Amino acid sequence: MQVSKRQFLKGVGALLAGASFYGVTRSPQADSTQAAEATPEIKYAMVHDENACIGCNACIDACREVNHVPDGVSRVKIERSGPFGEYPEQSYRFSRVSCQHCEAAPCVRVCPTGAAYIDKATGIVAVNSDRCVGCQYCIAACPYQVRYIHPETRTADKCDFCQKSRLAKGLEPACVEACPTKALTFGNLKDPESDLVKLLKAKPSYRAKVDLGTRPKLFHIQTIDGEIML
Repeated sequence: MQVSKRQFLKGVGALLAGASFYGVTRSPQADSTQAAEATPEIKYAMVHDENACIGCNACIDACREVNHVPDGVSRVKIERSGPFGEYPEQSYRFSRVSCQHCEAAPCVRVCPTGAAYIDKATGIVAVNSDRCVGCQYCIAACPYQVRYIHPETRTADKCDFCQKSRLAKGLEPACVEACPTKALTFGNLKDPESDLVKLLKAKPSYRAKVDLGTRPKLFHIQTIDGEIML
């Protein structure tokens, strides 16, 4: 028997209500057990050095080409703020906006079909488009507003660190390779010898909205005024 999308979403609403109650009443021991089972062997993360970024958008173009991202949507954005200071000594600040690959991802928690999931082998927050019904619950739940509905597949999409297009081939994400100033560093948080870990130890960094408890894995090295001059 076929079920309409409206009927499906109606049933999902009831399911989520039950899931929310379950999440409130379950024991801390159960939560810790589940967390231990979900611990990935690798924790891929990225650092965006705002001092090195010049806002050229090469990362956006590379991502679009490699991952076949259509016009009108984007997996990666570079936000520019400023100018700061007086002409001619003016400076701008550039910040990367993309999936944070949260260890406690709200999008995964609310997905009714399991289409949004955390890859146990890499820690990457991914999307199984075959299971996605386009309900947009993940989009509403994401506090970073980095998910969107793909205009062609009508399923949720976002940055996945080029998991299928490049990581599977042993290559770095397209944005990292394309950056002309090496403002992006990608690596494994569990490897103390990785360039990413060494960079995080050498320079102060921050993450967005950590107060929400999402444990994001996109780190930012904050702009020092006067570093980027245009």
